[in-house]
Amino acid sequence: DDDATMRIAAKAFLTSQALLALPKAATVSSFSPSSLTARRLPSAALSATETKTMSGSSLADVTNFIDSINVSYESLHLSYERQFWGTKMSLSGIDYSTDELTRTKGEMEAFLADESKLAQTRDFLKSVPADSAHAKTLKMLERTFGCYIMESEEAKTLRAEATKIEGQLEDARNKLTLGATINGKFEEMSSVGLRNKVRVDPDEEVRKACYEGLSKIGDFVTDNGFVELVKVRNRMAKKLGFEDFYDYKVTNAEGFGKVALFEILDTLEEGTRPIMEAARELFAKEKGGDNALEPWNLSFLMSGDVTRRMDPYFPFEKSVEQWGRSFSAMNISYRGATMDLDLLDRKGKYSNGFCHWPQPAWVKPDGSWQPSTTHFTSLADPSAIGSGHTGLTTLMHEAGHAAHFANVEMPSPLFSQERSPTSVAYAELQSMFLDSLVGDADWMAKYAISREGEAIPWDLVADQIKATHPYKVFALRGMIAVPYFEKALYEMAEEDVTAESIKALAYKVEKDVQGGLSPRPLLSVPHILSDEASCYYHGYVLAEMGVHQTRDFFYGRDGFISDNPKVGPTVTEAYWKPGNSEPFLSLVDNLTGAPLTGQAWVKELKQSVDDVMKEEKVKYDAKRAECTDDSSSEDIDLDMRIRIVDGDVVLADTATEGSFLAACKVFEEYVQKRFAKE
Repeated sequence: DDDATMRIAAKAFLTSQALLALPKAATVSSFSPSSLTARRLPSAALSATETKTMSGSSLADVTNFIDSINVSYESLHLSYERQFWGTKMSLSGIDYSTDELTRTKGEMEAFLADESKLAQTRDFLKSVPADSAHAKTLKMLERTFGCYIMESEEAKTLRAEATKIEGQLEDARNKLTLGATINGKFEEMSSVGLRNKVRVDPDEEVRKACYEGLSKIGDFVTDNGFVELVKVRNRMAKKLGFEDFYDYKVTNAEGFGKVALFEILDTLEEGTRPIMEAARELFAKEKGGDNALEPWNLSFLMSGDVTRRMDPYFPFEKSVEQWGRSFSAMNISYRGATMDLDLLDRKGKYSNGFCHWPQPAWVKPDGSWQPSTTHFTSLADPSAIGSGHTGLTTLMHEAGHAAHFANVEMPSPLFSQERSPTSVAYAELQSMFLDSLVGDADWMAKYAISREGEAIPWDLVADQIKATHPYKVFALRGMIAVPYFEKALYEMAEEDVTAESIKALAYKVEKDVQGGLSPRPLLSVPHILSDEASCYYHGYVLAEMGVHQTRDFFYGRDGFISDNPKVGPTVTEAYWKPGNSEPFLSLVDNLTGAPLTGQAWVKELKQSVDDVMKEEKVKYDAKRAECTDDSSSEDIDLDMRIRIVDGDVVLADTATEGSFLAACKVFEEYVQKRFAKE
């Protein structure tokens, strides 16, 4: 059956991850969020153990080598991430430029691609005890350097060429004027604004115009460097001995190849195809015929009316506060981190939410704790219907990333950086698990509150379930369409890669995988352009499998997730602290007690609307019964400094305002004033 096949694929994955079968992390003393004193590792005891099998000078050499790697990488990483943030956010200042972004990225990758470092790492691995703390770090360094070292000089040249093309393409894409012609007049909108109107605007002609505006992104990118970028990426990967660029990317990120990945995805695709076909047939029958399945109609007819009715209960200006309250109730701490949040959409800003870490969290050689610095962004337009719900979901997602990487407790910043060999699926599981709460009836019962203080009524939650649950498979199919498109894209013969063939392929994959054209055209997905995010989307699919399995675990153990104070400590210990020292599938197995499968996800898709309604009504009523005491004045302590910014402008700062809630209030007032309805 599908589940058995999934288990076989997972077993193959684990076998391929043998290098990651490392000893458990060294025990670290507990950390009090309110403490200002740096924590200390029992480093002396560890050193004493290792000196039994090593000479003092050899141990000193290993320690000095690891320390030098950590310090140098930390500096190079910070320089690159500063440019990444500045260019993606379109900040002013002569320091930020595409050239500087390319230079700093090149310097960081050249450091990681230094063959002498890999050779030295392997030499030291021969001399340290296999179960020692030094061995754990050295094995991670071996894996990391192996992801970046290119033995072919030609491949290095191609890598540099790809980076240059990508930088030019992304710079051009950020400057692209998007919009739609509505009532004879062109209205400028970002890709996020266009997608939002496709979802919620009641006028079909407006929705169609906005969909066509999104479709123009594909024409632009294929005419402005993407064709050549695909060719150069593939040439580079093949020079390194990989089947193609997708095989190269997934092997570096996940530790197994493209074939093993699609053995897993194929079981999900095949297992849900009948569900998708039945759902499309039902949708057309219920919504007025085949026209309902047009890409500009599908999202709106599925939930557009419900989205409009729910909008008052998700005021965007309250989103930061609601995120903070929700995470605090789950006992999630950011352990002294600093965070910049750039939440509002604006012209020239990168067209996708993301979260990066200029300063990775790690435990320094003296045992002291280095907190993380986080940059994350969303693209909210508070004046648009549905933007509050979308903005809050994005906030919960990216804040989930930030919480994860703020809690990696390992002796090198390379354990807590988001690039290879950190698993894409591992990183996305954390954020997607936490943003999934926004769709839960008990979470909405407490946190979906109108400006007037009214909780979202059950009847509206019930209407959302009835409108969306039968069609949840559409989201799954839209998710898997991206990796199937990129797989086919990089498998094309180079002479066949043209602007027209890429667009034709995107059209074919949408029709084959999603059953029809997608409300979000594949070529408008920003991930396919950037090096970090290309051939990445499979991670969302594997992560979503992990989300459902993790949710099943918490419901089985505790009976609830929303406001569960055990959630934070559990995921911190099992998922977050190890960083990339353990493989994704092992971490899921360790927490849930079972190998990763798609069983929990498919089970939910097959559940009847009536059964879902019964379960969610019980959760909703129980949570509303708890919400009798007014706790709105209680401050929130996430153990983090937060700056809410809009490009170069700081809108609110917990350090300046004095508390989390005070900063939320300043932000709330700013949004209300700026986006006040006439």
